[in-house]
Amino acid sequence: MADPWLSIIGLGEDGPAGLSEASRTALGQATRVFGAPRHLSLAGINPARAAEWPIPFDLAPLLAHRGEPTAMLVSGDPFWFGAGGSIAAHLAPSEWQAHPVAGTFSLFAARMGWRLEDTLCLGLHAAPFTRLRPVLSRGTRALCTLRDPAALADLQSYLNANGFAAARLTVGEALGGPRERLRPASDITPGDLTAPLAVAIDGTDLPASAGLPRASGLPDDLFANDGQITRRPVRALTLSALAPRPGERLWDIGAGSGSISVEWCLAGGTSHAVEARPDRAANIRANAAAFGIEHRLTVTEGTAPAALATLPAPDAVFIGGGGDAALHAHLWDTLPPGTRLVANGVTLETEATLAACHAAHGGHLLRIDLAEAAPLGRFHGWNAARPVVQWSVTR
Repeated sequence: MADPWLSIIGLGEDGPAGLSEASRTALGQATRVFGAPRHLSLAGINPARAAEWPIPFDLAPLLAHRGEPTAMLVSGDPFWFGAGGSIAAHLAPSEWQAHPVAGTFSLFAARMGWRLEDTLCLGLHAAPFTRLRPVLSRGTRALCTLRDPAALADLQSYLNANGFAAARLTVGEALGGPRERLRPASDITPGDLTAPLAVAIDGTDLPASAGLPRASGLPDDLFANDGQITRRPVRALTLSALAPRPGERLWDIGAGSGSISVEWCLAGGTSHAVEARPDRAANIRANAAAFGIEHRLTVTEGTAPAALATLPAPDAVFIGGGGDAALHAHLWDTLPPGTRLVANGVTLETEATLAACHAAHGGHLLRIDLAEAAPLGRFHGWNAARPVVQWSVTR
């Protein structure tokens, strides 16, 4: 970075007073300064040099000044829920330099006395509140940015409706500047809020049942479904065989309710759920939204193998049912080496197909027999489910 043309400058609510000497120098040398109206005003940028970001947000006007001394003003730390990563993805490392200041999360953690490394940080100014569902539980502490004052009441309604009503909320307003206030949410009346806003969520008093269990095999009734769902015990065994890891991609073929995809995404991966029926595809989308992982789960309506042609290569593939010999042959011929493949079957025909695949390619063949206790007259007996045959293999 001997001679970068772009300076990415973090700005706090204290304006120019909080800038380092290097930031001031870079700002003074820039022939054009990009930023939101609030940042340009806060920094006192002359209108002749100021350039407001277009709506919808677009980096093209900034990139048009490539090679000229240019600055962009962003909130706090440009690479912590900021615009720094967006612009850096379009530039070589030698083209830019960053001047961060303490951002909302650092300032709020300092005010609350919370260790930042033990605190969840979520940008809910641009994401749905459902992002809290996979991560919030008893003892959790979270710092979240909010879109506007009206979002506080919406957040409280979401928490109350999803088992998190006992969470203690502290609202931070205009942190780091002369307008800063910290107040319990219970003390705030509608209309008495100053943006920008963030909220601290303390889950110390939440009940033990709050939030989602971390183990695979969530209760079936958490999922919207029409009966086509990989049941809880089988789902747990299936996910164990799929072995999800953060950042990995799944193909979920014949996804049904999408329960396998949802739990894969909750483990930190992404999934492409392939489903032929529109009503079931709608259930998958509803489940993705309800669990706060719609940014990780993509639904493709169609049948395999045709629907797989445009999908990015997977790390793992799950066939939930209906996989015939032709589909298995296609996958074996086209999947990259190292891809994990798991297929479940309940019919005699599918069982024969999986047994033949096991004979041809090896792997692990498992028969899953489950029974649940149910009333039988004045007593109880075992109700047996249909056996499930599972084939798992690494391509």
